[in-house]
Amino acid sequence: MMVIRPVEHDDLAQLMTLAGKTGGGLTSLPADSATLSARIERSIQTWRGQLPQADQGYVFVLEELATRRVIGICAIEVAVGMQDPWYNFRVGTQVHASRELNVYKVLPTLSLSNDHTGSSELCTLFLDPDYRSGKNGYLLSKSRFLFMAAFRHRFMQKVVAEMRGVSDENGHSPFWESVGSRFFSISFTTADYLSGTGKKTFIAELMPKHPLYIDYLSAEAQATIGQTHPQTAPARAVLEAEGFRYQNYVDIFDGGPTLECDIDRVRAIRKSRQLRAAIGPAGSDRLPLCLVGNERYEDFRVVLLNADPHADTLALTPEQAAVLRCGQGDSLRVVTLGCEEKKA
Repeated sequence: MMVIRPVEHDDLAQLMTLAGKTGGGLTSLPADSATLSARIERSIQTWRGQLPQADQGYVFVLEELATRRVIGICAIEVAVGMQDPWYNFRVGTQVHASRELNVYKVLPTLSLSNDHTGSSELCTLFLDPDYRSGKNGYLLSKSRFLFMAAFRHRFMQKVVAEMRGVSDENGHSPFWESVGSRFFSISFTTADYLSGTGKKTFIAELMPKHPLYIDYLSAEAQATIGQTHPQTAPARAVLEAEGFRYQNYVDIFDGGPTLECDIDRVRAIRKSRQLRAAIGPAGSDRLPLCLVGNERYEDFRVVLLNADPHADTLALTPEQAAVLRCGQGDSLRVVTLGCEEKKA
């Protein structure tokens, strides 16, 4: 059985192993022990109420109970850009016109933006490649929505998610070669690593403040703007099925898309319901597969179970109740996994 739970200090070694499997491009999961240790500590302090909102971030892990192996990680930043600047490019246009010459040109541009400052962010989603089967990816990604639904007051009105952009197995990013390398004079992997370990000052210091004309980029780089890395395409599909949309904002390093949605319009948040735990015989396996989470803030758990989301109670075996850390009559939050599960 797989369960989502809050990260713990003892998870560091296993998270380092996971980080080594990302292949780069996931800035929030660098293979750096000090950075990951600090991230775990910040998450624990967030749960304990020891940090101001601008510093808060939650980290969850997906654990295989039988082996106690951590096979995935996901996170939520409460309010990005309130402490450290949060940059992306806004894809827009500039119009150049001459009445005398009867010339009218609409040119696409990239403009440095902080428009998503103060938004909550879904981030650090990574599943061990050996476990990318069944519904593990859906559980890992969507479990965060049950937490946000249960503790809605802790999050902002807009939720964003940066998708990994196009790069090859050698860390070559066409977008970086046409944009970032011109201003930073360092490799994509180096910039990616520095950003992931919190060293972001160089972005503000070196990135141009004026719009960049997209037509000046290589054709290869232009083709990657707003495109998602093949390994991240399934994660994008999951979020789009929940209501997230690309609104012409891209990552400043690899040109990957930023998806966004109003928190109350996210399907799993909007349609989740509270049911009461009924401990006894197992429910029917003919019922739809659902995300089931408790509503214990510091002891949060989510699993996948067959359940009727429209009932008043949810049948749990004693073993399932123990995993969810709940007792008879306790409140559980439930939502169907989603229509895209049939296509998985």
